[in-house]
Amino acid sequence: MRKAFVAIAAFLIALTIMLGLYHPFLWWTFLFTGPFVILGVYDLYQPKHSIVRNYPVFGRLRYFMEELRPKVYQYFVESDTNGTPYNRLNRSLIYQRAKKDNDTIPFGTQLNVYENGYEWLSHSIAAISHHELNLDPRVLVGGPDCKKPYSASIYNISAMSFGSLSQNAILALNGGAKMGNFAHNTGEGGISDYHRQPSGDLIWQIGTGYFGCRNDDGTFNYDAYAERAKTDQVKMIEIKLSQGAKPGHGGMLPAKKVTAEVARIRLVPEGKDVLSPPSHSAFNSPIGLLEFVKSLRDLSDGKPVGFKLCIGRKSEFYAICKAMIETGIYPDFITVDGGEGGTGAAPQEFSNSVGMPLREGVAFVYDVLNGFDLKKHIKIIASGKVATGFDLVKNISLGADMCNAARGMMFALGCIQALECNSNTCPTGVATQDQSLMKGLVVGDKTVRVKNFHNLTVASAVELLGAAGLKETSQLSRAYINRRVSPSVMQTYLESFPYIPAGSLLQTPYPTRFELGMALSSSKSFAPTDYKVSAVDYSHANPYSDTMNDEGH
Repeated sequence: MRKAFVAIAAFLIALTIMLGLYHPFLWWTFLFTGPFVILGVYDLYQPKHSIVRNYPVFGRLRYFMEELRPKVYQYFVESDTNGTPYNRLNRSLIYQRAKKDNDTIPFGTQLNVYENGYEWLSHSIAAISHHELNLDPRVLVGGPDCKKPYSASIYNISAMSFGSLSQNAILALNGGAKMGNFAHNTGEGGISDYHRQPSGDLIWQIGTGYFGCRNDDGTFNYDAYAERAKTDQVKMIEIKLSQGAKPGHGGMLPAKKVTAEVARIRLVPEGKDVLSPPSHSAFNSPIGLLEFVKSLRDLSDGKPVGFKLCIGRKSEFYAICKAMIETGIYPDFITVDGGEGGTGAAPQEFSNSVGMPLREGVAFVYDVLNGFDLKKHIKIIASGKVATGFDLVKNISLGADMCNAARGMMFALGCIQALECNSNTCPTGVATQDQSLMKGLVVGDKTVRVKNFHNLTVASAVELLGAAGLKETSQLSRAYINRRVSPSVMQTYLESFPYIPAGSLLQTPYPTRFELGMALSSSKSFAPTDYKVSAVDYSHANPYSDTMNDEGH
C-alpha cells in the first residue's frame, strides 16, 4: 500500500499541474489533492502507528470506525436487553419516568425467564392497593450517640463530585433533591457552590484526599471540617474507605484541572497536581476508624456519621465490628458499594476484577452486623446499579435500609451512555467541564426530571411491596425474592444467603461460615492476624448457622 500511495500521490500531483496549466481556474483542485498528499507523506514517516504507516491516509479510517463503533452498536446492533452497563430497557424506563411519559410495556416481558440469573418477586393473593400505602417511605438514620438523626428517603443520589460532573449537572441534581425531598451525596470533591445554590439536603462525603477539610500537607483539618459540617444543608457525613468502581485505588487530580474555583472548594493549591491516596492518613486501625467517626460526629454537633466501602477482605469488616463491640462506638450508617459500581474513569482491571458485587456485599454486611447484634444501631445503604423499583426491593430484602444511585440519576439528567465520561466530551453536558457542551443541559428542565425519576421509582417500589402483601419496607426479607440458578433449580435469596441468629458472633461456637473470618480478624488492625490459622473444627460450630424460617427470624 505504501507503493500504491506513492503512485496515487504522483498521479494526483501531475493531474493537478496539468489542469492548472490548462486553465488557471483549475488550480483550486490543489485544495483537495494537496492535503491528501501532505497527510499521506506524513503518515509514511510517522513512527507511532503501524497501520497508518503501511496504509497512508486510508489507515486512519480504522480510528474513525473505532470512534463510531459504540454509537453504531448502541443504535443499530444491540437489542433492548443486552446493552451494557445498562440495557436499553432500563435506560428507556428511566427516561420515561423522568419525563413522566408512559412507562408501561406491551405484549409481555422481553426477558428470558428461563435463563440463569432471572429474578422475580413472590407476590401475594392478599395484595394491598398502593393507594393504601405511603408512597414516600422514610428511614431515620441515627444511632444512640446521634443528636440530629436524619429522616431519609429510601432512594437518594449517590456520590458524584463537581469536576467529574459539570456545574449544570450538579445544580440539576441538587435542585431535584430539593424538590423531591431526598438527599444528594457530594462525592469526595467537596461541597461546591453548585451544591449550595439549590439548597437540597447533602450527604458530605470525605475521601482520602480530605477535600474541603484538609491542611496544606494533605492531612485532615478538623477546624475546616467543623465549619462546613455544621451548616444546615449538610444532613449526614460519609467517610469513603473505598468505592466499587476502583476499590483500593487512589487518584491524581492533574494541575491543569486545579482551577482557582476547584482550589477554593477543595482547599488545595491552584495549578498543582493533587494526590488522592488509596488509604486514609487520619487513622490506621479499626479502633482508629471508629474514633475518627466519633470525632466527626462530635464536631458536627451530633449529625449522622458513617462510612462507605466495597467489601474486599472480609476479615477487615469483622475487625471493624469487633472494634465496635470493644469501644461502644457505632457508625450511624454503612454504605455498601458493589463492585459493579461506576465512575468517570477507572483502570479496567479494577473496574472488572476488584471488589465484591453489591448483592453479596449487602448480605454479608447485614449478617455480620446482625451476628454482632449491631444492626439495631446502624442503617445500611446499598449503592451499585440501582435504577428500578425492583432494584430497590431486592437490595432492601437482602438487608439494606435504603439505596443510592449515580448512573440512574445521570440518565434522568439526559445521559445517553455515550461512554465518554473520561474524555471531557460528554455530548449531553453531564460529565464534562467544556462550557459549550455544558450549555446543552438546561438546569430548570433537568431538575424536574430528576425529581420525577426519583418519585416514580420509589412509588414503583411501594407498588411492589403492596403486590407482596406488605405495608413497610422493613417487612421485606430474603424469602420474597427468587432467582433461577440453573435451568431446573430456583432459590430464594434466603436459600442463597441464609440468615444467622442475632448475637451469634458474640460467643463461640460461631456459625460455620464465619469461623475463619472471626479467627483472622482483630480490632487492633485491618490486616489479618495470620493467614496460617490452625484448622477449624467445624463439627463444633453453631448448628443453626445456615437454617432460618421463611420470615427470617
